[in-house]
Amino acid sequence: MRSPRHETGPPDLTTPEGFAAFYEEHIDAVLGFVTRRVADPHLAADLTADIFLAAMGSAGTYRGHRGAPVAWLFGIARNILSGHARGLARESGALARLSGRRLLDEQDVAALEERIDAERAFRDLTERHAALSEPLRAALDLVVIDQLTPAEAAQALGVTQATVRVRLHRARRALRGPDPVAEPQLEAAR
Repeated sequence: MRSPRHETGPPDLTTPEGFAAFYEEHIDAVLGFVTRRVADPHLAADLTADIFLAAMGSAGTYRGHRGAPVAWLFGIARNILSGHARGLARESGALARLSGRRLLDEQDVAALEERIDAERAFRDLTERHAALSEPLRAALDLVVIDQLTPAEAAQALGVTQATVRVRLHRARRALRGPDPVAEPQLEAAR
């Protein structure tokens, strides 16, 4: 037997009373629809609530001439369940990308900060090395990089050993960076 509500048409979903009657009439059907698709009873209750909230939010868009209100409600239910499934898939994908990776602890962060600082220091040193004059850079490279003695470097450069030692001293001082106190004195000595 059909309820009198069906004989007079669907309830007005835009009024609190009409929506309450609609809710009472369809809660069991929607909850059954959801529980057939979701195993967790708490999740089923949450999704059912989401379905009715979405229906309440879009009640003004329901058009009775397009079909029964329960069909409209089940369409909303399908959309809510699909959205939930997409969210689970995104979460699962994110977890899969993270699997095999571990989160950084304080020691890892400290090690990364040290590495970043070392890289920065290396870049600074490289820039200072590139800024050296050719004679200073040549003497330094022969002794430090090529592992020649100052005497061998002097021979390779065609200068005296004393000249190589002076160039090494100046190059090393330049690589250490500017000394704010000694800088004016250095400029005057050049």
